[in-house]
Amino acid sequence: MFTHGREQNFAKTALALMEDAGVVATPENFELFYAFASGENPAVTQMMAAFVNAKKVFTPEILADLKLRCLSGARTAREMDSLGGNIDALIADVLGKLETSARDTADYKRTLSAATGELGSERGPADVRKLVDGLIAATRAMEHRAKSLEGELQASSQQVTELRTKLADVRKESMTDPLTNLANRKAFDEAVRAALAAVAEEGEQVTMLLCDIDHFKMFNDTWGHQTGDQVLRLVAACLSENVKGRDTAARYGGEEFAVLLRGTGLEAATMVANQIRTTVETKKLVKKSTGDILGTITISIGVAQFAADENAEITIRRADACLYGAKHNGRNLVINQSDPRMAALEPNAA
Repeated sequence: MFTHGREQNFAKTALALMEDAGVVATPENFELFYAFASGENPAVTQMMAAFVNAKKVFTPEILADLKLRCLSGARTAREMDSLGGNIDALIADVLGKLETSARDTADYKRTLSAATGELGSERGPADVRKLVDGLIAATRAMEHRAKSLEGELQASSQQVTELRTKLADVRKESMTDPLTNLANRKAFDEAVRAALAAVAEEGEQVTMLLCDIDHFKMFNDTWGHQTGDQVLRLVAACLSENVKGRDTAARYGGEEFAVLLRGTGLEAATMVANQIRTTVETKKLVKKSTGDILGTITISIGVAQFAADENAEITIRRADACLYGAKHNGRNLVINQSDPRMAALEPNAA
């Protein structure tokens, strides 16, 4: 556990590192560099040490990728640890209550057995009355304990329901990109594994779209990173509008997005890709503070279909080659793996 003095030193180190690296002191950037300075997040430490030691430039793209890969996962891990501790404590409490109830039941059974034996012997009315009063008292006490246990178990059941809800929320958060509210890379990888199984076992058609925002760096450099974030959210909204059901739209990394279309062949997926491209193109980027129109956003998309005899990496590489083809042929374009324009590019794009 860190002391207050150590925390202050870590904060000072983080700010100094940010200043040396020319990184803007935003809360998220500070969290990243604090995690590195404190060593509390091994993933951040390992990745950032290479950049710091080599005095490499922390570009906005690199910072965004580090935050995406490290900070959200660390927060989720802490929340899962906390919930896990709560669940363990709740289970121990319930088991304790059940053990106590079992002992009470055993004691009550012994009381009944003893009373049965005493009733078998000759006793006067006063003794019988005393015995009956004792049985009534024991029965009422047992009823009270049973009712109390019922209430406690009901309260525990409500706690379990609340914890299950929190676990579901944490899991959802761990699978969601915080900026765009799309699925994150981890969620997309899981969706790909499930889709590959469906392709291999059921012959389902599954196609992947790999999307990249055209001239994204220009928006960041010209209008700032807040506007860049606005661009990412705008494109994410357009993806959400055009995917349904079992489809998965995800932020793949930086300004790249990926879409997994289940039960969709190459031709139909290319149509969906063009719908997405057109939807994005019709949006106007407006500066919220002034209402000024900053320009039009366009995206390029590569489309590739999964095959039963290949792994995900091959399909993703093919989609990336198609995306390269779309960029090479002028941007704001959709190119799929069957497009004739890919033939001339394959040696370069592979």
